[in-house]
Amino acid sequence: MADFSQIVAYSALVLTLFLSGVVVIALIRQNNGIMDIAYGSAFVLIAWSLFFLWPVWTERQLIVLGCVTVWGIRLTTRIFLKNWGKAEDFRYHAWREVWTKQGMLYFFFRSLGQIYLLQGVIILIISMPVLIVFSSRDAILPLEWYNWAGVGIWCIGFFFEVVGDWQLDRFIRNPLNKGQIMTMGLWKYTRHPNYFGEATMWWGLFMVVLGLPYAALAVASPLLITFLLTKVSGIPMLEKHFAGRPDWETYKAKTSTFFPRLPKRT
Repeated sequence: MADFSQIVAYSALVLTLFLSGVVVIALIRQNNGIMDIAYGSAFVLIAWSLFFLWPVWTERQLIVLGCVTVWGIRLTTRIFLKNWGKAEDFRYHAWREVWTKQGMLYFFFRSLGQIYLLQGVIILIISMPVLIVFSSRDAILPLEWYNWAGVGIWCIGFFFEVVGDWQLDRFIRNPLNKGQIMTMGLWKYTRHPNYFGEATMWWGLFMVVLGLPYAALAVASPLLITFLLTKVSGIPMLEKHFAGRPDWETYKAKTSTFFPRLPKRT
């Protein structure tokens, strides 16, 4: 069994090899949106590669492994079915148009750094609960009430992400809704139930590993994903795309951005 620093180094190596393959596929298909498909799978790969380092597995490890696997496979499958064979996502395409003006070499290294290497670092940090649970001998200890509460919180987050995505996909598939904004179901209570769900799941996993050595480091995982979703690449970029539309501004005025709540009366 390796110590924490060795676990981090090993996971970084596994992730680097995986992302190297993703870069090759993205270059061949001329679509950096491939990274969105690979994102969830990267977490699953890290978790399972660490799982097989252990001769005997504990309840806590199996819970974390199961949660990450279910979440990662579902996310990868959904994005694959949604994006494969289609044009590059508008966010990546906008970067491509700007970066290629500086030449293809510039585009390659800018993409490598800003999309793949940066995402790799982010994935490694968000994976902190996984790294911690597979680096501690104390993982064998019985779960406390707050660890089980973390499992419950993860389930709440998974519900919001899965149901929110399902409701959105069903809405988009209906031709009568073309050009409309989703405002029903969970989307009535938060403008981004899927983002709320994803952040909530990582807060839950943080609580599952509480009590283990280095558990304090695990808080970096939910803090980072919450920050990215609410302040950087999630909500801000997506809402900028709809800004100025009268129906969007009406929806925005009465619906919570992130945390679910009853809509305001207008």
